Amino acid sequence: MKLFRLIAALVAASLMATAAHAAPVTVFAAASLKNALDEVGAEYEKSGGEARFSYAASSAIARQIEQGAPADVYVSADTDWMNYLAERNLIVAASRRDLLTNRLALIAPADSKVALKVGKGMPLAKALGPGRLAVAGPDVPAGKYAKASLTALGVWDGVSDKLAQAENVRAALQFVARGESPLGIVYDTDAKVEPKVRIVGLFPEGTHPKIVYPAAVVASSRNPDAARFLAFMSTPKAAEVFRKYGFTVLPAR
Repeated sequence: MKLFRLIAALVAASLMATAAHAAPVTVFAAASLKNALDEVGAEYEKSGGEARFSYAASSAIARQIEQGAPADVYVSADTDWMNYLAERNLIVAASRRDLLTNRLALIAPADSKVALKVGKGMPLAKALGPGRLAVAGPDVPAGKYAKASLTALGVWDGVSDKLAQAENVRAALQFVARGESPLGIVYDTDAKVEPKVRIVGLFPEGTHPKIVYPAAVVASSRNPDAARFLAFMSTPKAAEVFRKYGFTVLPAR
């Protein structure tokens, strides 16, 4: 009887360990990462893990985590929202790492004939005509980068009342892809995965804060594979995927 109980206990412990290992890692990530992270997730599955993703504006998913949403890993499109969670002790500080950088792009519908050199004093308002400039909202990283760059180039005041603000950068991308906006500002990587838009020009990197994608394990996570997935995003295989989609991979520290 004692032997039977011991075996039963060992089997139960084994099943619990297997279940814990098998639980998918829930990743809350910036919308601009969707195509790349979906593929990284597929590569992660080949290594025996499993991840599921929830994409939205970095601001939106940070607030969801603050409100108790069950996330294991958070990947932001800027340092501000990662800092927001860190200040509230909602991430595992030691796990935080900077993964990627990106570029900011001015886009137009693929069949648009607009030609505009992105630079100081560019006639952006004139190029818009009666249309609106598609951008992410003011608390979304892409929206903040866009405002900073337009301000540095001296054209913000001329277009600030001609904005079509979207809930995230992918929504801004779709405004242009559907022809609802003649121009928009998104990440270079967003434009590259949408055949219905073209890149008019890239914004000078010195006109806005450096675009950085930090990632960290969420403090409330009890998933033992959260750290494993976070580490996987820094592997050569993941780096290959990120580069394929146009991201610049930062060296691991």
